[in-house]
Amino acid sequence: MNDADRRMKATAWFESLRDSICAAFEAIEQDYRGPLSDSAPGRFVRTPWTRDDAAGGAPGGTPGGGGVMATMKGRVFEKVGVNVSTVHGTFSEAFRNEIPGAAEDGRFWASGLSLVAHMHSPHVPAAHMNTRHVATAKSWFGGGGDLTPTFPVAEDTQHFHDAFRQACDAHAVADYQRYKAWCDEYFFIKHRNEPRGVGGIFFDYLDSGDWTADFAFVQDVGRAFGRSYAEIVRGRMNEGWTAEQKEHQLIRRGRYVEFNLLYDRGTRFGLMTGGNPDAILMSMPPEVRWP
Repeated sequence: MNDADRRMKATAWFESLRDSICAAFEAIEQDYRGPLSDSAPGRFVRTPWTRDDAAGGAPGGTPGGGGVMATMKGRVFEKVGVNVSTVHGTFSEAFRNEIPGAAEDGRFWASGLSLVAHMHSPHVPAAHMNTRHVATAKSWFGGGGDLTPTFPVAEDTQHFHDAFRQACDAHAVADYQRYKAWCDEYFFIKHRNEPRGVGGIFFDYLDSGDWTADFAFVQDVGRAFGRSYAEIVRGRMNEGWTAEQKEHQLIRRGRYVEFNLLYDRGTRFGLMTGGNPDAILMSMPPEVRWP
């Protein structure tokens, strides 16, 4: 399998994963019987974009490619985005030293799925997941997922971690304990001296020398997240909440915003490569407060 075939196969998987997750989330909206059940169930709206339009002189160099934003505002999901993008171009001189394999030849190709879910109920955790394939003079996979509850529940945290542990244990190229520790270190809000949530896994620069094995693991990461998170949402979505609990959720969301704007590498990569700002910043919650 040549590089072009690998890229097509990876992109097709990200699009397929998006479709399955969107269908699962729409089914959750349909089955909801909680406090907001009088409103209509949410449905995803898909908005295509092209990087030629989105770049607009951004420092990512020659633009190419694009993606589709799939967003939903419903009665369970206050705001959720499941976005797929496939872009290519040339890194700017200022940015290429930060990317493996780009120092001498700044050309790149990248495809991936990025998901962020913010929920109406403070009892249902927010979640993030992304998987990606990047190619310069080198190529690799990266990604992971993490859970950000307002009120952590040990059972849900364990369920989420167990799903990722099983996905990692099924593949010789993966290391659950390393990826869990990497997640805890990465999703740490340094200026607050606190974690963003209850963790998950995070990995990058995965290139074992066996592309097929790496890709199989990345696929299982997506499946594990989709399955476990949907089960957590369904287990909590019909519970009621108080005004005080909602207020606490909005304050905790402020930590999410702080991390994504100050530290998140995906945000920076997207902006530095001329991505669509609306797609990149879809991770922002719809409503947030600071005390």
